[in-house]
Amino acid sequence: MAAEGIVHSVPVRPAADVVVPVAASSAGLRAVLLRMRAITLRPGDTLTVVDNRAVRVEEPDVLRADAVRTSYFARNAGAARGHAPWIVFLDADVHPPVDLLDRLLAPAPAPSVGLLAGGVEDDPVGPRGPVAARFAELHGTMKQASTLHRGRWAFAKTAHAAVRREAFAAVGGFRAGVRSGGDADLCWRLRAAGWTLEDRPEAVVRHASRTDVAQLLRQHMRHGSGAGWLQAEHPGSFPPRRWPGLVRWGLTRAASGLAAAGRGDRDGAVLGLLDGPTVWAFELGRYVPNRPARQRR
Repeated sequence: MAAEGIVHSVPVRPAADVVVPVAASSAGLRAVLLRMRAITLRPGDTLTVVDNRAVRVEEPDVLRADAVRTSYFARNAGAARGHAPWIVFLDADVHPPVDLLDRLLAPAPAPSVGLLAGGVEDDPVGPRGPVAARFAELHGTMKQASTLHRGRWAFAKTAHAAVRREAFAAVGGFRAGVRSGGDADLCWRLRAAGWTLEDRPEAVVRHASRTDVAQLLRQHMRHGSGAGWLQAEHPGSFPPRRWPGLVRWGLTRAASGLAAAGRGDRDGAVLGLLDGPTVWAFELGRYVPNRPARQRR
């Protein structure tokens, strides 16, 4: 029981519209909806889960937007539904704490800040977890730090990010027709327009990593497709690696992984044996069009 006379203050923060794009079955969409409804909403806050696959779940918090099958099209549609000064974008595969908005938006950002990068942690699976998920955990694949410290090309992942509505509207939102790389492109256009990015690592969501190696490789290939598109749109942002050096490096990493496996070092084996294939998948992904198949046709 709280002591008499003690008043628990509510963080002063701006209102926010939470937007979550989903491309899943109706059961998957309902599971996402259940997780996101756990977030504490204050007056002025809203939640919109955007159905990008047209599974037709009739819920007040669900918006159907499947004319273009990309998460960025869905994010734009969800953002347009609200009016709050901040738009909080979350991926469907994250697990947010109930007080996420208070952690992310309090104290209120300075007027020059156009985007807040919230913390993202890979789900801890431990040394005996699935190989693909353990690889992601060891690398910290989803951590914002992996992309926020790239100097001129720094960007935040929209797995967990808040964008000031004024800034979002000023640059035209996301490039809706791309499958990957839209978060980096948005950040660079925001910075070119004079807005700044701010890291808010104390507001953390947990990200459910791929547990299957084939899924992991497809994920890296899709990211590579986005990198190829970004390099064309923003020259110098993601230059390709040289294949001869990449092959030598990959073989060295594979040998290291085999040696680690021989001495019983599972983590060393996971890193050594998957480092090469994931980077090769990324580089090969550059040759895959960064648009959904239906749009390409």
